[in-house]
Amino acid sequence: MRIRVLCPHFEPDVAPTGVVMTAIVEGWARAGHEIEVVTSLPWYLHHEIEPDWRGRLVDTRPTPWGEITRVHPFPTDKTDIRARALSFVGFTALVGLAGLFRRRRPDVVLAMSPPLTLGLAGWLVARLRRVPFVFNIQDVFPDVAVEVGALTNRRLIAAFARLERFTYRRSDAVTVLSEDLRDNVLSKIGAGSGTRVRVIPNFVDTERIRPADRDTPYRRQYGLGDRTVVMYAGNVGFSQPLDLLVEAARRCRDRDDLVFVVNGGGAGLAAVQEAARGLDNVVFVGLQPAERLGEVLASADIHVIALKRGLGRASVPSKLYSILAAGRPVVASIDPG
Repeated sequence: MRIRVLCPHFEPDVAPTGVVMTAIVEGWARAGHEIEVVTSLPWYLHHEIEPDWRGRLVDTRPTPWGEITRVHPFPTDKTDIRARALSFVGFTALVGLAGLFRRRRPDVVLAMSPPLTLGLAGWLVARLRRVPFVFNIQDVFPDVAVEVGALTNRRLIAAFARLERFTYRRSDAVTVLSEDLRDNVLSKIGAGSGTRVRVIPNFVDTERIRPADRDTPYRRQYGLGDRTVVMYAGNVGFSQPLDLLVEAARRCRDRDDLVFVVNGGGAGLAAVQEAARGLDNVVFVGLQPAERLGEVLASADIHVIALKRGLGRASVPSKLYSILAAGRPVVASIDPG
């Protein structure tokens, strides 16, 4: 089978969705399928195009499993919603054109959201090529943006909601990460569409991430010593209320056997750093290369997962799989269910 994939990230980019899609493609390739991927130029780590990839709008290369085309993602300030919307439009247009004008006809098209607009591009490519369309939902948009307060304009919310329903209804299959997300999608398109909406959770490579000794080079590099490490590792965005972690650190500031680590970056990082100003027991570490993930996770004694209240039906903190694969306990602040 020839599968055409439209996705926001792909390795060597370190975005979690890129890691997931890369693993999926590699699995398909082992099963004998041919894959054509259309994605972004690597940019997630520093929120700008990586040096080796600059100076190009589109880059197409052969791979052992088929072909990959990377297009410019037009990265912008994550806090500027209007600029991000325009960048999504530009990126989606390039992905759609690159996905459409491939030499060979695919047997199926799969698009990953967010961004939601990739669903429209995927549907158009599938419709014009007259093949089935599968829509993979990692986060339900615009729900996430509305719940965290990043999207407040009623007209924009209504427009995205219409696009969301349009894309769901025209997909031959919609895949989501949990039963809560499935219920959310079905509430918008009707329970009669239940057979088209399937729950397929994300996963982790347990050969790549496994339980390991806590005495790691990471601990030594960042001066953590033998202290008990409470860690949040991942994107620091509007969905993650890390004020809870900062407050815990404030209450434990007199304990010299305990340290709190925030490993990652994102639009909400500056606010967390400001809230933790003056706390010597909070350490900030930038996002690490993907190959260090197992080491990073092993360095913590306790991991924290925080998801803003109200997001349980729109988002799944898939980092949980990696933490459990590393054999570490988790304290979670999420909606019940």
